[in-house]
Amino acid sequence: MTEKTAIFDIEVKLFIQAVFMRYNYDFRDYSLASVKRRLSSVMMVHKVKTITALQEKVLHEPEFFTAVLQYMTISTTEMFRDPDYFKAFREKVIPYLRSYPSIKIWIAGCSSGEEAYSFAIIFKEEGLLNRVMIYATDINPLILEKAKAGIYRLEDIKKYSINYQEAGGKASLSDYYAANYNAVAIDPELKKNIIFADHSLATDSVFSEMQFVSCRNVLIYFDKKLQDRAITLFHDSLSMQGFLGIGSKESLKFSKMSPRFEHWSTNERIYRKLK
Repeated sequence: MTEKTAIFDIEVKLFIQAVFMRYNYDFRDYSLASVKRRLSSVMMVHKVKTITALQEKVLHEPEFFTAVLQYMTISTTEMFRDPDYFKAFREKVIPYLRSYPSIKIWIAGCSSGEEAYSFAIIFKEEGLLNRVMIYATDINPLILEKAKAGIYRLEDIKKYSINYQEAGGKASLSDYYAANYNAVAIDPELKKNIIFADHSLATDSVFSEMQFVSCRNVLIYFDKKLQDRAITLFHDSLSMQGFLGIGSKESLKFSKMSPRFEHWSTNERIYRKLK
């Protein structure tokens, strides 16, 4: 390791600690490599030469921190992303959720809301929308506002429509939005049973008695300590024999919580909490 790299690493760790102390956003147990990449992007875009200079600006300018937060959080998503996951949910989880008079699911790291609306569409098509409450959470307030608005680019809809059909859609995706110029607005009926809220997997506590938790492509940005914390939160939030879905590149295999789950749909990374 060169001296320059060593100093950069020190600066990054001090920056993360400063952000936690100033704004209570906790990135201390995120993957250091991931944080370094994201901060390097911030420095390039905002033409800041050092992390120390970036830290000074962030500490004294809250509005600038909001801009930096957009780089620090993960916002890549799409409707029915990884269609096989949603198809497995429809075919292998929904039959068990039907037995509940009311259903609660938690989407952790919901980003701009596409996944929440994807689940709402499935519940509507399965005749269960009036029985379900979807809690969709993220740590980024700006991205949560976008999720609540439910307005997406028209150019993305073609891909979403293909995903929807491959996920076992029973109608046309166009049934669930209104198009206007270069954007589409999600059907308000799908929004009624979704609560978008701020929640940090690093610092906040459990949601109770969920029948299903979906947290996909988030754990890969955490170190092992934070991964274990998050999976423990999911386990403790689930009702007896509730289900957990994670990303295609993620696994419970090396988690201390692994013995408390069984594989339910192995290829799609859906697990069931053991009794």
